[in-house]
Order: sequence, then structure tokens, then C-alpha cells
Amino acid sequence: MFDGRCALGIVEDHLQPMLLGADPVETGLIQERLFHAAIKLGPDGALAAALAALDIALWDLKGHLLGLPIHKLLGGAWRRTIPFYSSVGHTANLSTDETMARVRERLDRDGSRMIKLRISGDRTARDAHIEADIAKATALRELVGPSIKLAFDGNNGYSLGGAVRVGRALEALDYCWFEEPVQHYHEAMTGEVARRLDIPVAAGEQTYTLAGFARLIDAGVRILQPDIIKMGGFTGLQQVLALAHAHGVDVAQHQTQPAIGQTACLHVAAAQLHGWAPVELNDASGLQARVFSKIPLPENGVYELDDTPGLGLVLNEAALAPLKLPASAHAA
Repeated sequence: MFDGRCALGIVEDHLQPMLLGADPVETGLIQERLFHAAIKLGPDGALAAALAALDIALWDLKGHLLGLPIHKLLGGAWRRTIPFYSSVGHTANLSTDETMARVRERLDRDGSRMIKLRISGDRTARDAHIEADIAKATALRELVGPSIKLAFDGNNGYSLGGAVRVGRALEALDYCWFEEPVQHYHEAMTGEVARRLDIPVAAGEQTYTLAGFARLIDAGVRILQPDIIKMGGFTGLQQVLALAHAHGVDVAQHQTQPAIGQTACLHVAAAQLHGWAPVELNDASGLQARVFSKIPLPENGVYELDDTPGLGLVLNEAALAPLKLPASAHAA
């Protein structure tokens, strides 16, 4: 199963022995030592996710030890009020009307100020529904009018020519960015799409190393989308932010997990110099509000961060207990 249990297995079987006796405040040292000690397991995928999980936990612990929120440990909050967007996906097999009905539900429920439309189709079938995709993008702009910001995620579904065609339509509709138009491993092609279009092309949610982000910048991508639960946690995101700043490239984080992942993303967004991008809203189930007795919750299109130490979360142990997996569950 392709889920967090793979990363859990790496933590328990490979990384745990190297953590014993380490100083939890030395997050940078721990990150690099574990990464290079276990590099034969990756460095992409489950190893990167395991390292990110450990790094986020260590930064939370460091915040509690020092009595400071993580956004202060990262250098300070440029903003405490952070807007979010709703991500409406799995629309490839829906009609335009069905897709717009789903958008209306999210607008009514979330109160967000931005919508990202995700195609989420079959990645092995390139350019399978270009006309329908453009029709949905057009209908969405007509539905929300000019005041709501829009983004479009191609979910790696187009050829070079198909991506340029869709991108030109998105430009005319005043979309903010065009995300992952071609396969993520075709970095040069992603850059070529970016160079041919005026709309910014965004990529990086499936990039796990700093060198990978450097390649995206070299290719021509101008909005990087590191994911904090994939790319090194806080330590990794700091490196990407520094790299982006040095090259004048924007960062709009990708993040699809509620609770811990969502809150970690907020702290990075707060401490990001020239941060402008909203974060992605991720709690469709409402589970995080039940498992945590204190957690930043979205209201009126924004999140608000305070100075609670660490991540700022307070776990409800009683609510979490029935959801726990046995330590050996990853081996199942």
C-alpha cells in the first residue's frame, strides 16, 4: 500500500537506531546524517517522507523545549494571517456541470478566496480531454467572476503541445498559475512549457531533493511547490526557500495532509520572505478538529497563527487512541 506505513517502516527499521542519543535541537545535523546514512533507500519517495516526519517532530519538540512557536524559530513571522485556497479535484470523468456543482459545494463550505481546479485524470493517457478541460476552466471563471483567484492543475496529463494549448486558454481566463502540465520527471519539458507561456508554471510537489529543485529552476520553472511532508520537513523547506530567493523564484507550497502537515505548512508560510501564496485547505473529513483540542482552523478565508510553542497543536489522546496503528502495522 502506497501510504505513510512505508515511511513508518523506514523510521522503525533504519532510522530509529541513529536517533537514539541525538540532541533534538540539532535538527540540521540529524537531517543530513540520516539522509546520507540511508540514501540507498531513496533519496526520493518513502525515505524523504520518513525524514520529513522526523524533522517536523523534532522542530515541534525544539519549540516546546525553548517555549517558542516554530515560526519564530524559523526567523519570525512576516504574516500571521494566511489565506487558503480550496482544491477541487478528480474532475476528469465529470461533466462541466458536475464539476461546477462540486465547486459550489466547496465555496459554500470553505469560504475560500481562491479555487484550484485539478483534473486528476489517467496520467498514461496524455491530452485525453483537452477540450473538456478548457471548457471546465472557462465555466469556472464564469461561475466565480473576476474577484476569485483561480489556479489549474494539469496533474501531469499533457504533452508539450497540449500543455501550451491549455496554458494559452488559462492565460486568457486570468488564472494565477498552471501546475504540473507534463510528467514531473520531464523537468526540461516542464521548463519548456514555462518558457513558452506567460502564465507562471508551477512544479515541485513530486520533487524530493534540493538538487531536484535546482534543476527545475534551471529548466525555467518560476513557481516552486515543495511539500513539507515529502521534502525534508522544516529543514528541507528552509533550503528550498533560500534557493528560490537566490534565483528570484516564487514558492507556493504544496500540501495535501490535514492537521500536522497543514499546520507545519502554515508556519513556513508565515516565516517566508515575500510570501504571497495561499496554502491549500486540507481537512475534508473534519478529523483534525476531533483529534486535536487546539489547532489552527480556517475561518473567513484565512488561518490565524499565534505564539503557542512548537507547532501549536494540543493532541486529544482519547480521540486519537482508537485510530492508532500497532507498531508493526507497516509490515502487514
